[in-house]
Order: sequence, then C-alpha cells, then structure tokens
Amino acid sequence: MIVEAQQQLLETTLIAQSNRTRRIQFDRGATSKTVKDSVIRGTRNIYLVGASAQQTMKISLSSLENNAVFDLVTPKGTVIKKEVTSANLVLPLNGDYKIIVGGTRGNATYQLFVEINNAVKLSLL
Repeated sequence: MIVEAQQQLLETTLIAQSNRTRRIQFDRGATSKTVKDSVIRGTRNIYLVGASAQQTMKISLSSLENNAVFDLVTPKGTVIKKEVTSANLVLPLNGDYKIIVGGTRGNATYQLFVEINNAVKLSLL
C-alpha cells in the first residue's frame, strides 16, 4: 500500500513538472501580445508563434528576479537565439516558431512580449 502511494505521488510530481506548450494568438488587428506566466524549476514553457519569412519578430522577456531566459527555434528546428532576454530579427522561414522559456535559477515569474510585423522594404529613387 505504501509503495503504491509513493508511486502515485511520483507520477503526479512528474506530470506536474512537465513542459507546457501553448500557442500565442494575437487579437484581431493586433501585431503584438504580452503573456504573463511562470515556469517551474527544471521545466520549460514552449510558445508557438506562426509567422512568415521576411516578417520581423521582436521578443522581450522580463522576470521579477531576472531569472528567466528564452531560446528561439525555427520551424525546421534550428536554434537561432539561445538563453537571451530579447531578440529583434527578420525571420528566415514560414511556419511555427518556438519560444522556449526557462528559469536560470529556481522558479521564474515573467512577462513575455512578442511582436510580429511585415518587413519594411526600402526603395532607392
């Protein structure tokens, strides 16, 4: 009976500490979204953001104790930013990008800001 209870507690703990994946969807007409969340030590929160090649993406992450960072992964699985708190870049591919948020020490409460705009085309006269 005790062994079964310990096994159940272990399974519950593992489930509670698994990575979470959610999609960020902008409100109609909006180009940005702020997500307020927290991540448990040892886990990652994964956000999917659909975008097109040549769009610009701006990401900023702020945390109460300056203890959260993110990785940015392309639709093909290439990590293009690693353990940063901000990024501003022109996207290379169409598809779902992954923003993977984790804590650097302990649990982290954070705000994640994501903005996507069409790239500005300059013409020479």
